[in-house]
Amino acid sequence: MGPLDRDPSGATAIASGDSLALRCGGGCETWGGKLASAPISLQVQNENKSEGRSLDASILHADLDAFYASVEQLLEPPLRGKPIAVGGGVVLAASYEARAFGVRSGMPGRRARELCPDLIFTGGHFSEYGRLGDAAIDILRDFTPEIERISIDEAFADVSGSTQLFGSPQDIARAVRTRVRAELGLAISIGVARTKHLAKIASQVAKPDGMVVVDPTTELAFLHDLPVELMWGVGPATKEKLARQGIETIGQLALSSPMAMERVLGRAIGRKLVALSWNRDPRAIQTHRRAISAGAQSALGRKPATEAVFRPVLQRLADRIARRLRAKDRPCRTVTVRVRFADMRAVTRALTLPAPICATSALTEVAVDLVRGVLADHIEERTISLLAISASNLGEDPFPQLELPFALADDGRWPGTRKGKLRERADRALDAIRERFGVEAVGYASGVLAGHRTGPDRFRELTEQEL
Repeated sequence: MGPLDRDPSGATAIASGDSLALRCGGGCETWGGKLASAPISLQVQNENKSEGRSLDASILHADLDAFYASVEQLLEPPLRGKPIAVGGGVVLAASYEARAFGVRSGMPGRRARELCPDLIFTGGHFSEYGRLGDAAIDILRDFTPEIERISIDEAFADVSGSTQLFGSPQDIARAVRTRVRAELGLAISIGVARTKHLAKIASQVAKPDGMVVVDPTTELAFLHDLPVELMWGVGPATKEKLARQGIETIGQLALSSPMAMERVLGRAIGRKLVALSWNRDPRAIQTHRRAISAGAQSALGRKPATEAVFRPVLQRLADRIARRLRAKDRPCRTVTVRVRFADMRAVTRALTLPAPICATSALTEVAVDLVRGVLADHIEERTISLLAISASNLGEDPFPQLELPFALADDGRWPGTRKGKLRERADRALDAIRERFGVEAVGYASGVLAGHRTGPDRFRELTEQEL
């Protein structure tokens, strides 16, 4: 058959080198065929045996298609089938109809309208994003408890222990797709493979609204023909570095010298990408992965580098972070700030404290001091474009060590001081009010001066990892 010939059953056979893709009527692709050479086939079998891994393709990667834009089209039927973008000044998300014109996330709104004159901008239904994202993951959880959620709209699942109840991994993936479409009205693409790395790539190949199952005996034939940017961890900068070395496909990367890639990309990322190009990925599903840090950032456009500008913004960012720390009783000892100037140069400063903190005001004051230091070292900079705070070195310290006064100044930063305890009690009272009446029901006055949460800020909050 030719590349797009059809057999009498109506399925489409797609030739891809020595591999073969069979697209079924339900949006399913099963990749099979022979490997490029016998030594590669032997290598895969030996690695699987030595690692003790199953030869079955039982890892699913499920990813809701154009999630934010699809939710807007779901909630507003007149928008269905039309090019839409969530956002305004900046495109936060774009529908497939808009992507066909070249509209992409992060693009300035003016440029997006130039590419697509009929583009419709819409505001975000942020509470619905969370509800529908949770509902899709809950459907996946009905088939297996082995779920690793990596964002609001995507997750890995290991279904090796569920086949006796629900059928093959392919059957489970098909059932998940059917239920998500019927119960939520959304499309979800699923990749099924032996490893997390390959399952995620397969789900990208399946988009939009499809399913790809990679046969373990022919996974390298499937993988090596694909563009290198489909690999997890290859962004625009890494893609450009690889292109300068003449590497455009995963197969070309696999044939490259590991030492050469370490020189081009750095030791860690170079070694990792070469391993992944051979589908060497021992990572298991992590159902209870805990974050090692909590962060928040805010893009400012171009604002004067004055304390009247940066303090309210840092207050709001610290409030977001500290609220998460208190919710899980995980105070931080290390605070890092990042200041980006008008020319896009960024400077970071970090401070490790003698005692862990989780009070909003304490975190704010540390961040303000760090930003003051950055600006004092760069007095020529008059404009800032972004501020970020990260809290790390997280612990579990619900009962802080009390501080003995000895006539020392009590500035309220340390939780063991009298003022520090009062600040944390006030914060927890605010948390209780917000839990009942909403995040914007009450807050610090200085944070309110920074304005309401913007669309980009609210998108970033949706992606914040559970502590």
